[in-house]
Amino acid sequence: MTRERPLKRWAAGLVLMASLASVLVATPAHADAVRDQEYWLQEYGIEAAWKTTKGAGVTIAVIDTGVDGTVKELVGAVTGGTDFSGKGSPNGQTPVGDENPAHGTLVASLAAGRGTGAGAGVIGAAPEANILAISIGFTGGPISSDDQIAQAVRYAVDQGADVINLSLTRETLDWPLSWDSAFLYAMDNDAVVVAAAGNRGSGTTSVGAPATMPGVLTVAGVDVNGVASFNASTQGITIGVSAPSEDLVGVAPGGSHVLWNGTSGATPIVAGIVALVRAAHPELDADNVINRIVSTAHDTGAPGTDAIYGFGLIDAEAAVNDQVPLVSANPMGSLAEWITIYRRAASTPTPVPSFSPPPVPEAVPDVAGPVSPLGTLLPTVSMLRNVGVPLAVYGIFLVILAGWGVLAWRRFRSLRETE
Repeated sequence: MTRERPLKRWAAGLVLMASLASVLVATPAHADAVRDQEYWLQEYGIEAAWKTTKGAGVTIAVIDTGVDGTVKELVGAVTGGTDFSGKGSPNGQTPVGDENPAHGTLVASLAAGRGTGAGAGVIGAAPEANILAISIGFTGGPISSDDQIAQAVRYAVDQGADVINLSLTRETLDWPLSWDSAFLYAMDNDAVVVAAAGNRGSGTTSVGAPATMPGVLTVAGVDVNGVASFNASTQGITIGVSAPSEDLVGVAPGGSHVLWNGTSGATPIVAGIVALVRAAHPELDADNVINRIVSTAHDTGAPGTDAIYGFGLIDAEAAVNDQVPLVSANPMGSLAEWITIYRRAASTPTPVPSFSPPPVPEAVPDVAGPVSPLGTLLPTVSMLRNVGVPLAVYGIFLVILAGWGVLAWRRFRSLRETE
């Protein structure tokens, strides 16, 4: 099966990470075949986790190209939304963009699709969670894409989103200043932010923001055998976990089923699993929810994290049901600490040294009169007052001594003349 060329870089600098393949039109005869292609449901413990919860009561914000809530798999799933692109509908359910407007709908279907019946159609990792559809523009608009994302993140938090899905990248390690406060706002308000690592096939050679931001749960991709995908993933030290990113099936606007590749698809699978954990453990804050996800992942090599798989392959059943010790900090790092260290260091001026030389005592004014008209070569009255008396005494002594010397010399002379 031949795949279409990878998506080009968007003019605004953001990339949606999906490579689309052939379209499978859904018909009743092939409905079960569509569900059967979702190999990750069983292999990554998602179906087993459904015995505990399917994510009811949890809201996943999909910040993307908009979500078509009229497709059968998403009817009832989209419970709110808005548009920041200036080109979509007020509820965020009109796909926007020139190159891949289907992207947001595909993402939403893997996060919280309802299926089309028992064992039929695309079902998401959290099929009872709600979707908050937020459409943004990738080719320009009233405001920059960076600022749209910042506003979208804040909006998602204000609307009560428990999970925020970002299947996009700037393809740069750094991020705009407006994201500092927006993402910190999300984390301070207990939202879990899940972001895609990116795809080499789309030109992303290493993880880019928002996947580089501390505190964000970054998702890398693996093939059907659980091996790191070369084209449908990338690498970086901020990767948290890995999930399937190849041979994914999702729902496009209009109801067609599409095979696609990319961490754009792996990310909503993980976002759905996060929703399952939040539903099963409503008492946990975002830091401990993320900790359950990463600490129960299956390590693929040496213990610990690495730049290819992160903490390992996702395991939904373990994340929901295992006994996991509580933590006091986000295992993916602290954005607040990063801002304090790096933003403040760049903006704070060099401090003025606190040491200052001791003050020079003020000169005692000459109360006896002005300085001699001959200048400072002659002594002033104050100088004479301070040193004159000692000098006078010393001078008298010298005069007496000189007198004795003269008398002694004269006596000596007279004695010689007598002889």
